[in-house]
Amino acid sequence: MHWNTLTDLHQLDEIVDISQNQPVVIFKHSTRCSISSTALSRFERAWGTTENTAFYLDLIAYRPISLEIAEKFGIQHQSPQVLVINKGDCTYSATHWDISVDELKPYLSE
Repeated sequence: MHWNTLTDLHQLDEIVDISQNQPVVIFKHSTRCSISSTALSRFERAWGTTENTAFYLDLIAYRPISLEIAEKFGIQHQSPQVLVINKGDCTYSATHWDISVDELKPYLSE
């Protein structure tokens, strides 16, 4: 799996732009949380191949970006959390043990 690292607020505009042509995945990860580490590991093992762009956010290092994601896409901040952004809107969100590649995949082909 190839992650684009989300480190700048301006990248949220890039995500919205990319999402006009294809859904984009954002994985918000807490590097201090064992549940988040397990969810990320499970997600990466199950990912397989896809041409969708995926962004990884270390929300400990970049908390303001995480808060802006919540505001911009109208979702409650959680960690770990995976989002699908499609045409500028969050069309899928899951947190903690509910994070599932199988459940997310249908939202990538819309």
